[in-house]
Amino acid sequence: MPVQWPQGFSIQQLEKSHKRAAFCSGADGVDEWLKKYARQAQDKRLSVTRILIKEPDIIVGYYTLAMGQVNFDELPPEIARKLPGTMMPIITLAWLGVDQRFQGRGFGERLLAQALADCHHTGHIMPFVAVLLDCVTLNAKKFYQRYDFKELPGHPMKLMLPWKLLDEMMGA
Repeated sequence: MPVQWPQGFSIQQLEKSHKRAAFCSGADGVDEWLKKYARQAQDKRLSVTRILIKEPDIIVGYYTLAMGQVNFDELPPEIARKLPGTMMPIITLAWLGVDQRFQGRGFGERLLAQALADCHHTGHIMPFVAVLLDCVTLNAKKFYQRYDFKELPGHPMKLMLPWKLLDEMMGA
């Protein structure tokens, strides 16, 4: 199910022409990634950053996705028990941020929904076992836990959403 955006808002892949200097989420690492590293990582095919634009050119928020791997023994037993004892493919939700001017208006939730929809679509082309992310703050952890992300065993600030649950959430 596609995410609905208000009129005048659209999701776009980050391009060199997008004006990133004014973006301020209030979290230095989130802002620095978008301003300094997101385009470089994208050019090197290490990740993809998608931005929410308010016309004509204000960046409201963004998220970055990357493919990755995790050792099967780092996964919860209910997922790992049926998998081979090797590295497992994952998608990393590397970054997600909303400009302070737009916080508290549901854009973070919609960006997360869009990121998960992108992951779900990708999962039908390139399989993976879970979406993983690292929480920078306890508030971020609480945000993601509201959407069924669970702690990775032994890593309290690393959360995961198994493919099976993502697939159920997307109504497949």
